[in-house]
Amino acid sequence: MHLNADGLTLSHGEWALCADGVFGEGVHLVTGAVGSGKTTLASALAGIFEPTSGQISREGVLRFTLSMQFPEYHVTGFLVKDEIRSWHLPVGKTLKKSGLEGRENEKTLTLSRGQLKRLHLTCLLGNSWDAVILDEPFAGLDCREKKRICTAIEEGNHPLIIIFTHEQAVLPVADFIWEIEGNALVCRGSVPDAIPAWKGAPRYLTRAMEEGAHPENIRLQDATEALCRMHD
Repeated sequence: MHLNADGLTLSHGEWALCADGVFGEGVHLVTGAVGSGKTTLASALAGIFEPTSGQISREGVLRFTLSMQFPEYHVTGFLVKDEIRSWHLPVGKTLKKSGLEGRENEKTLTLSRGQLKRLHLTCLLGNSWDAVILDEPFAGLDCREKKRICTAIEEGNHPLIIIFTHEQAVLPVADFIWEIEGNALVCRGSVPDAIPAWKGAPRYLTRAMEEGAHPENIRLQDATEALCRMHD
């Protein structure tokens, strides 16, 4: 199972992004500066942005979805319970997972953006997909909710997940690291070997490596554990 970007060129006016690579099974983290083209690439991989050149192919990917940065774009249910049911999920269990117990009869669009994001991601990740594309899934969430979403990503049954983010504090376990650099998508490789080459790595990772530690993955706890091993 894989999603293949074959010689893509994506353009807006005079701006262009080149992407060439294969996203196989696992969790792929794609980072880059704000405005570097992460959303455009996510949209192209999901089939809703037409590339200027090149093609996107999907092998073994029958059910896939895109979560856009702004959750308002996804709402279809008038009430919170209607939104949950539109995903064919149990209302009570989903409310608990999203931390919205007792709010099933509220109008969906009266929720704050953070609450709506929690609801949307809980519903999306509660379904079964071959491939999930997440554009800035941590935007608008506090640290507790970011950790909740990371847990949902790590515990979910989704063979292929691609996360586009500039998050620098709370991240899930990842299998591969990619970066958008100089208007091109660059594969840094598989984790943990890719971590030293990751130019956009969070400060806690770079600090751990400066101390001589070798984190096994990209979370804060991985950096902390690597530092602790040095002093065992």
